[in-house]
Parts: sequence; structure tokens; C-alpha cells
Amino acid sequence: MNVFEEMRQGKAYDIRNKDYQEQVHGELDRCGCLCQQINLTDIRDKEEIRRKEKELLGGRLEEGTYLTPPLQIDCGCRVSLGRNVFANHNLTIMSLGTVTIEDGVMLGPEVGIFTVNHEPKNIRTVMTKEIRIKKNAWIGARVSILPGVTIGENAIIGTGSIVTKDIPDNCVALGNPARVIKKI
Repeated sequence: MNVFEEMRQGKAYDIRNKDYQEQVHGELDRCGCLCQQINLTDIRDKEEIRRKEKELLGGRLEEGTYLTPPLQIDCGCRVSLGRNVFANHNLTIMSLGTVTIEDGVMLGPEVGIFTVNHEPKNIRTVMTKEIRIKKNAWIGARVSILPGVTIGENAIIGTGSIVTKDIPDNCVALGNPARVIKKI
């Protein structure tokens, strides 16, 4: 089992660990380079941007899915995007712990998805928890989604919210921390 899978299973890693540095830092470097290339490509060259995004995501970029540069995805090998996903500009995904975004999800500008956290007593130790955004969810501008969260089908997350716990299907949530304000 590799570092990515061990972390997905709940193992914490010291960032100075040799296996962590070889596997994770290698992926961070690969993705950082590709994100930089995507962000510097002429926005009118959609074909080249799509080719680089597909490479970033390990060849997996579904039909109808569109990511608007600039963007930053640190571990593309740990991101799964469904069909017809739309992400507006300045998307940040820290995906060491795995991110799954299902079909039809809409992400507003400057959304942050963060699967990684540090051990408070030893900040050189990192832990991850998977994030899942289910079908047709709508995530407003500048929303931050924290480790371990699942956002339900058709859920709407209001602009500027910080999502710290699961949001059920067919609910509107907002605030810091985000809380459900109504069912759809």
C-alpha cells in the first residue's frame, strides 16, 4: 500500500518521512508544474488547457467538465471529477486525502477544498480525511470545505461559508461554520 492509500485509511505521516517525501512531494511537484503551465496558457487555447488538465488528473477528465484557470490542485492523482462539473476561477484543491466531485457539481470562484490537516502537538505530522461532493451540489464563491466533509446531492452552500461537517441532500447551508437553514 502506498502513502496515499495509507493516509486515506487514516494513517498520519511525518512530512520528513522518506516515503512521504518521495511519493507525496513527487506528486506535488508534478501537479505544481502542470498547474503553472495551465495557468500560463492563453485562455483562448481551450484544447491545450484541456490536454494539460487531463494530464494533471491522470487522464481522467469527463465529458462536459470544465475547470476555469487559474487553478491549483496539489495531488491530481487523488481527485475524481464526474461529468458536467464546472469550476470557476481560482479553485484550490488540497487533495492528498482524496476528493470526489460527482456529476453536475457547480463550484463558484475561489472555492477551497482541503483534505489535509496538521497534528497540533507536532505540526510536521499531517493527517487527511476524504471529501465528497455529491451530484448537482452548488458551492458558492469563496466557500472552504474542510477535511472529512460530505456535501449531499442538490445541496447549496452559500457564498463565503466554511463547511466543517456533512451537509445533507437537498439542503441550503451557509455561515461560519456552515449550518443548514432550509430544505429544498
